[in-house]
This record gives sequence, C-alpha cells and structure tokens, in this order.
Amino acid sequence: MRTPSFRIIPLPTNMADAARKAAKAGRPDHAMVVADSPHGFPCRHCLRWAEPGERLILFPFAAIAPGRPYSESGPIFVHENRCGRYPATHEYPAEFRQGRAVRAYNSDHNMIGAQLVSGEDPEAIIEHFLGKPETAFVQVRSASHGCYTMQIERLQKKPLFFP
Repeated sequence: MRTPSFRIIPLPTNMADAARKAAKAGRPDHAMVVADSPHGFPCRHCLRWAEPGERLILFPFAAIAPGRPYSESGPIFVHENRCGRYPATHEYPAEFRQGRAVRAYNSDHNMIGAQLVSGEDPEAIIEHFLGKPETAFVQVRSASHGCYTMQIERLQKKPLFFP
C-alpha cells in the first residue's frame, strides 16, 4: 500500500460544536433530524454514516467563503452529541469510496477540475489533482446532492482553511 501525499481535513470540532449550540438555541437554519437510513446522513466531523435512529444537526455550510464565484452554501450533518473528529487523516475514509465527486480548486478558489469517484480508488483521483501545481486544495462532495463532505490538502503544506 502506498503512502498518500495528502491529508484529510474533516470539519473542525469548534464548527461542529457551534452547530450543536445553534441547534440547541433554536436557530431556524439548524435542524435536529433523526437518521432513517444507513447511508443518508454523513457526519462531516467523524466522517462516518449515522446509524438509523441517531440524531444529527442539519445546517448550512459554505466550504468556500461567500464572495467567490464557486462559493456555495449547502446542507451538512454533524452528530447531535459530540463525536470524535476523524483521526486517520492520512487515510481516505472507507465509508465514502462511492457516491462522491472530487473537485480541484486553485488558490483563487476557482474550480479547475472535477471527477466522479468510481469506488475503487478515490486516492488516485486525489493524487492526480494534487499532482498539478495549480491545485491548491481538493474537496469531496456528494455526487448526487453536491453537499460538501471533506477537504483534502497536500501533506507537506500547512492547512489552508481548517486546522
């Protein structure tokens, strides 16, 4: 098995905690939901699918800040109760090997490439995009809904956006 030259950047704990706090305060754009299927509610903090019956917070998230052409806000989930942040940042999460799209962005936050993950080797797609000098970072999103899943950056760089 090869060692990847990238690292996975899950949603930071402080952002997940802020979403939980906003939901408890009754903010109308933060909803409590209960997972009713095994592959419909991915937590962006622990990077695993919620089990049916687990409670989650559904809230809007802008993976690229407003004011840029590729900025978009979309709904994402985090577990209602604290969960551990995805620890294996050197490994692509096994639960998201299918149904994902990989998008490459440059340092101006413009999308410069995109490809669907076929299931067997998302790492190859990521390595391909990160092998291009103009790629600043990669995002993984739901292929069907377009929702943000995670960010990926070159291993040797300091985090661009999320610690």
